[in-house]
Amino acid sequence: MVVCLSVTSAKHHPGVKTVAIIGGGYAGMAAAVELAAAGVSVTVFEAGKVLGGRARRVARSHLVGDSAVDNGQHLLIGGYSELLRLMAQCGVDLSRVFLRLPMRLQVDPDFVLACPRLPAPLHLAVGLLLAKGLSWSERWALIRTIQISKWRRWRLAQDISVAQWLSNERQPASLIAKFWSPLTLAALNTPLELASAQVLLNVLRDSLGGARAASDLLLPRCDFSQLFPEPAAQYIEQHAGYLKLGHRVKGISIDTQGFLLDDSERFDAVICATPPHQAANILPSLPALNALSAQLAAWQYQPIVTVYLQYAAEIKLATPMLGLADAYSQWVFDRGVSHGQHGLIAVVISSEGLHSGLSHDELATAVQAELHQRLGLPDLVLRQQVISEKRATFACTPDLLRPDNKTDIAGLFLAGDFTADLAGQGRGEYPATLEGAVRSGVKAAQQCLLYLQR
Repeated sequence: MVVCLSVTSAKHHPGVKTVAIIGGGYAGMAAAVELAAAGVSVTVFEAGKVLGGRARRVARSHLVGDSAVDNGQHLLIGGYSELLRLMAQCGVDLSRVFLRLPMRLQVDPDFVLACPRLPAPLHLAVGLLLAKGLSWSERWALIRTIQISKWRRWRLAQDISVAQWLSNERQPASLIAKFWSPLTLAALNTPLELASAQVLLNVLRDSLGGARAASDLLLPRCDFSQLFPEPAAQYIEQHAGYLKLGHRVKGISIDTQGFLLDDSERFDAVICATPPHQAANILPSLPALNALSAQLAAWQYQPIVTVYLQYAAEIKLATPMLGLADAYSQWVFDRGVSHGQHGLIAVVISSEGLHSGLSHDELATAVQAELHQRLGLPDLVLRQQVISEKRATFACTPDLLRPDNKTDIAGLFLAGDFTADLAGQGRGEYPATLEGAVRSGVKAAQQCLLYLQR
């Protein structure tokens, strides 16, 4: 079912604090829900016609009749506590919208790490001991590195690249290909040579190193607009909030009475919840934020490409999700299992690489050949579609300086997966994930509330 949203106009009540939220992605909608729950009148401005930002529904797909697909395939884990909390607050039935599976990382041709339903940390210990496709030397190298990281509380004295860290930990090249490379690309969307080892350890800490349920894999059964942004929109409207879809904010100005968006609508505070490169286009209208605008404009980004291949309805994978080592295809999802879109296979290719020089048709052909040769899928597809997000995430590099939620202008805040987790330190705990976006949105909203109560 696709939820249809009405586009409402803001008619704020006198005396009620008003906040404009620029961007209807996961960060913006999280901030809006948090503020709406506190009695603030929020107005969300979204440039697109569909909520979700970089995790949204592609409404018109020629793949499975009129069924929707997503602009990219995202995987959630049980450790995404803040996103799950807000979804429940907005009335989402978590048991209905997720296919919840114990942690299982399967990478063709023969690697399988499966964590059984045992109490932590026993689930991880058993999973590592029984991992398939590893020699005893590879198994010991993996167990040793995970255990040492736990003893060190998942912290490095100095952040370095994942490639350098793995070299320091004497990880075999074969183990890197089977486990570390697919994991890093999936979690950080950044090549090993550039990716932050500390951020990767943070991900391991909150998944494999957390409670058993935190490592569960959550496969959405619906599109990413339905998963949270649209229920959040309904919650916001029920709490006297407003949505403006198809409205691109071009600039912000300030006067003695508050903030003006495009010189037309006035608000007591503003949360800019757009991706960094879009924020860099909005903020230059405020000279006090020139340094911030320059910082965001200089950031590097990494792409994500999703290849959808429509086979006959009876075609399916042996497991809902699996990885491929040494291939264009990195992670392969069976949307027949999760979404009921039978025969539809989604292939995710994270970060830049050899595939970057191929056209969409060339890449789809190469991926189709890989699935035929490696997984035994048919050598002919009925339809195909390639969706490329060229700036899907920021490049998650070592010691990347990130901006705080607070800006140098009182009442103007940032929200997004790119912000710092600890104010004043300029460092981020998480890569560009839905959980990171939601946590930033909630934090921005909480700081905004303190500002409004001054």
